Amino acid sequence: MTEARLRAVIKGTGSALPAKRVSNAELAQTIDTSDEWITERTGIKFRHIAADGETTATLGAQAARRALDAANMDAADIDLIIVATATPDQTFPASATIVQDLLGAHGGAAFDVAAVCSGFLYAFSVAESMIRAGSAHHALVIGSETFSRIVDWEDRATCVLFGDGAGAVVLSGEVGTRGALATKLHADGRHNQLLYVDGGPSTTGTVGKLRMKGQEVFRHAVTNLASVMGEALAAAGVNAADIDWVVPHQANARIIDATLRKLGLSKDKVIVTVDQHANTSAASVPLALDVAVRDGRIKPGDLIVLEAMGGGFTWGASVVRL
Repeated sequence: MTEARLRAVIKGTGSALPAKRVSNAELAQTIDTSDEWITERTGIKFRHIAADGETTATLGAQAARRALDAANMDAADIDLIIVATATPDQTFPASATIVQDLLGAHGGAAFDVAAVCSGFLYAFSVAESMIRAGSAHHALVIGSETFSRIVDWEDRATCVLFGDGAGAVVLSGEVGTRGALATKLHADGRHNQLLYVDGGPSTTGTVGKLRMKGQEVFRHAVTNLASVMGEALAAAGVNAADIDWVVPHQANARIIDATLRKLGLSKDKVIVTVDQHANTSAASVPLALDVAVRDGRIKPGDLIVLEAMGGGFTWGASVVRL
């Protein structure tokens, strides 16, 4: 039986996607690729692309409003906003402060976390720790990205993989058995050159473009994700058989399948949205979570595992009782 103590409980979820939805067939009209090539290698069918005026912060604010509505809370109740993103609106200030202003939630702490595709897990862990420490009571944790702005649209191996979007959760401190049970995070900077952006304020003075060695990333992803999920389950004192749902980072359907096989988990227990959204980096886990909560698959009381790996490398997993 899980011990009753102060935990960070997910009170509401929300997400936002740009209106522009681009199919593989549409991409094939301007890029040397095909629907068959993309689908076979990744499982991706569609992605959403931000329009002029749509930014990481505006998408994040939309997702946050929907999460607040689901939690029956007002922006004024929030005393912490963390935005996980690799594509901020500006070098500074943090996109979280822009989201804060858009929501009218002034005065509390607001900052960004940069851990690429693992960013939401890192931000979730920070918010959970601050709630348990008593330095925050109600937090918005947002993953929001506009990766279409940093992909090289002439590199067919990478540009087809990514999309734009945002997902958010409201976390509140409650004493009980619900909430975040255990989180494990890792990083290994030795693998910088396998997945990175070739620019930055301190090096080139430019934003840069995304670069990736896909096969090597795939290999590391399967090994690291299976390992960290096992760690998180052990730390939470539960078994793989206890899991109701896995909400994985939506990078590649083959990575998801291979990770599940390593853990002996059924595909019936995994939430997959990569076919509809492509890889939305830090947004992918909360976006997929919101989809599954709203369509009724994930219900209050369910035991879920959130997991992701991204550039750095960074990776992590969290076990949560809804």
